[in-house]
Amino acid sequence: MNPRTAECSRATRETDVTVSLTLDGTGEASIATGIGFLDHLLTALALHGGMTLDAKVTGDLHVDDHHTVEDVALALGTALDRALGDRRGITRFGSAYAPLDEALARAVIDLSGRPFARIELGLRRERLGQLSCENIPHALASFATAARITLHVDVLAGENDHHRAEAAFKAVALALRDAVRRTADDGIPSTKGSLT
Repeated sequence: MNPRTAECSRATRETDVTVSLTLDGTGEASIATGIGFLDHLLTALALHGGMTLDAKVTGDLHVDDHHTVEDVALALGTALDRALGDRRGITRFGSAYAPLDEALARAVIDLSGRPFARIELGLRRERLGQLSCENIPHALASFATAARITLHVDVLAGENDHHRAEAAFKAVALALRDAVRRTADDGIPSTKGSLT
């Protein structure tokens, strides 16, 4: 089996991002975005998704966290798209629930080749550490767009916003792990014959 790995570099006047992704990885992550809570969420994504993920970022955090969050998510989504290739021999669909204490999140993924995201986290705080709460669903939506996947994420219960956000990323990780899983069939899992 060929290793499913990819890199993506994205450099603008606002950020300089390099992401390296191995889908069939070890769960290890080396993340340095300059935003601690974003690093925490991406580390959870790698661990529970069974991926190896490296992300090195320099961003204009003196402005705010938006450009960094968005560009990391776009680079990660692009790396996922590249690692999947023509999406031959994959399960394609994945879904998962993930609890974190009182919080419960659900994620449903289709590696469809068609970007769409519906993200409902119900976060109430303005920030978690240095990460603006409005940028957490934006990160997931940007990731889905660049990865060319359909992604539905909602948090069904929870009082603590840290728990709600982390449960959401863990649910995405588990659903993604299921969707990218290789099957015995080397075909394209689509009646159209293409997921590109």
